[in-house]
Amino acid sequence: MRAADPASTEHGKLLGLELLRFVAAFAVLVWHYQHFAFNGAAIMVDRAQQPFYGLLRPFYEYGWYGVQVFWSISGFIFFWRYRDSVAQGAVGAWRFFVLRFSRLYPLHLATLLLAALLQHAYTLSAGHHFVYPHNDAWHFVLQLFMASHWGLQQGYSFNGPIWSISVEVLVYLVFFVSLRLAGKSVWLNLAAVALAIGLRQAGLATAVSDCIGFFYAGGGGALLWRRFAPQQPGTIVRALAWSATIGLPIAAWAGVATASDNVIIYVLLAYMPCALYCLAQPLHAGRRLAGVIDAAGNLTYASYLLHFPLQLAIALYFDARAESIPLYGKLLFVFYIGASFGAAYFVYRFLERPAQSWLRRRLLVAPAAPELGQGAAAGAEREAGKT
Repeated sequence: MRAADPASTEHGKLLGLELLRFVAAFAVLVWHYQHFAFNGAAIMVDRAQQPFYGLLRPFYEYGWYGVQVFWSISGFIFFWRYRDSVAQGAVGAWRFFVLRFSRLYPLHLATLLLAALLQHAYTLSAGHHFVYPHNDAWHFVLQLFMASHWGLQQGYSFNGPIWSISVEVLVYLVFFVSLRLAGKSVWLNLAAVALAIGLRQAGLATAVSDCIGFFYAGGGGALLWRRFAPQQPGTIVRALAWSATIGLPIAAWAGVATASDNVIIYVLLAYMPCALYCLAQPLHAGRRLAGVIDAAGNLTYASYLLHFPLQLAIALYFDARAESIPLYGKLLFVFYIGASFGAAYFVYRFLERPAQSWLRRRLLVAPAAPELGQGAAAGAEREAGKT
């Protein structure tokens, strides 16, 4: 018997994944707070002195692993929504491309231009770049084609955080082509994770191989959900408890707090399918709470691409005033986080969503994923776009 489609659960949302997505975005923003300690040559920061360190220590120390969590969530959603339709040919290459392009590119282009303008202004004012050094014509072209981390770059450039999306774009291609050529075998997921681990063991890991591993690990969580989905709705607390029950012993056994990067990556690869399986179950949440969680999930892509241009603007402001950035002041931290998510709300509402709808109306003829039904198809595009 096929498991119930999670799109049919209360409010039609994967609320647990939306919550995890928001936490991962927050983790990356906190991790990048150290950018304010850039002195023209390097980032020199006393982590323990950063605002609210006692409360936010895991994010300050390990927040960059939010990227791997994003990759896994993307894998879950893509395997949940598109595995069957792509493998069977119901979603063709053009439709798949338009769905991804319309979701990712408008905001990427806008923030690239904004970052380029602000970086130029900052360089004229300060005499050096801010954090990301390779802001030349070649790297602009790479960024323009979302190829900033395909191995053609000399380093990070312009709106640096886009690197993880750049890598993920390549994995979308792997996902589509492998489903068309090799079908839906679960062995593909196992092989992808094994490849990522093997390359790390051999010292040959790249951002692309890591992304493939986490994407397919997350996809493994979706396959678990489809095969062994809980039949009764749970609560957010129960889902989080299941996730912690499965994951914490693994983390403790591996000694994550003092482990090498490789060990943490291995733990996450094992943990994410379990965590996503638990968090994807139906959740009892009131309409208001569900709306808040869904709105928070909507902010993640915009906050991810907006937070560095915002940092650039803040750095430019203090440089123009010939003042040091008050890195260790709580007011700056609160402003930075609040402004990142506040701006993301307006950008999502007035740029992301309208641009996405406009492009799809003009580039697609038939409704997306019609075999899912009208409501589920809308949910498919909405959920798969939040990466």
